[in-house]
Amino acid sequence: MIIGVPKEIKDKEHRVSLTPGGAHTLVQAGHRILVERDAGAGSGFADEEYVQSGAEIVATHAEAWTRAEMVLKVKEPLPSEYEFLRPDLVLFTYLHLAAEERLTRELMAKRVAAIAYETVELADGSLPLLTPMSEVAGKMSIQIAAHYLEKTHGGRGKLLGGVPGVRPADVVIIGGGVVGTAAARVALGMGADVTIIDIDLDRLRYLGEILHGSLTTLASNAYNIAEAVKFADVVIGAVLIKGAKAPRLVTREMVRTMTPGSVIVDVAIDQGGSVETIHPTTHSDPIYVVDGVIHYGVTNIPGAVPRTSTYALSNATLPYARKLADLGFARAVKTDPALARGVNVFAGHITYAAVADTFGMKPRPVSELL
Repeated sequence: MIIGVPKEIKDKEHRVSLTPGGAHTLVQAGHRILVERDAGAGSGFADEEYVQSGAEIVATHAEAWTRAEMVLKVKEPLPSEYEFLRPDLVLFTYLHLAAEERLTRELMAKRVAAIAYETVELADGSLPLLTPMSEVAGKMSIQIAAHYLEKTHGGRGKLLGGVPGVRPADVVIIGGGVVGTAAARVALGMGADVTIIDIDLDRLRYLGEILHGSLTTLASNAYNIAEAVKFADVVIGAVLIKGAKAPRLVTREMVRTMTPGSVIVDVAIDQGGSVETIHPTTHSDPIYVVDGVIHYGVTNIPGAVPRTSTYALSNATLPYARKLADLGFARAVKTDPALARGVNVFAGHITYAAVADTFGMKPRPVSELL
């Protein structure tokens, strides 16, 4: 199979979908890899490393798309890339379609076979291709919050962990999944007072056992969220409903009760965000202020640490990419239920129920369309 690796064009997105080592693995398996010039530069991979791995460097963005049978990306195609979508193309990347209606309709109209990293799901319900980036984003959310909590960056001027005789900052994390757990580990390690809110009491019980430090766990309901947010210096949105739009759990009224200079980092922004006042931002222009509260809504947080993120992502995606290349889309999806659950659009139809529900459409199971 001919596999294209275009350079990411989202604002300050320095990750690349395939490492030179990953390219070598696919070449050894008999596949042809087309890497756009400088696609790996932001992650510290020179073109020569890809050449030594057996890949071919192509000069233009268009070539990496149009000459490939399968395109491996990190982030969703942007409008300038829609012209490259076509019926015989397999697209394997993060899509987050519940927050991207225009892209969803483009993929349907162009009849692309679109597999979303974030909905590839194992039998136990885990999301192996979303997990590594969720871990990165969760850990980074606390670094980001600590930065903007500083007075010189518009914050309250509080040190996250405090010092002897001075209270630490209060960090409220809404969602106790992979993102929330990673965020809590870092915040607790820095000495903050941390509250995790989740709907799953068993999960809260588990987190209470494995996390150490000043930790409070709360059952998720509107009252508990409102009370916790009111006194928070930092709120981390870490809610995930697989493939669906994130629920707006923090209302505008709740934001108004927060102390000016407090910080909201909504990691759920890829799925529309869990805070009513949040909207997507970029690494170039990451924050804005509503009711005195700093809002951070960057949709590709892990792109800021591309060396770590690219290795973590490629480690997870490579086995699935190889299966798609070795077997072709149809056989790979038929033989691997996890990949089948990752298919969001195929043959002009939405195949993932949560995305279809978001746009009031009826999903078609991929098994019926093959």
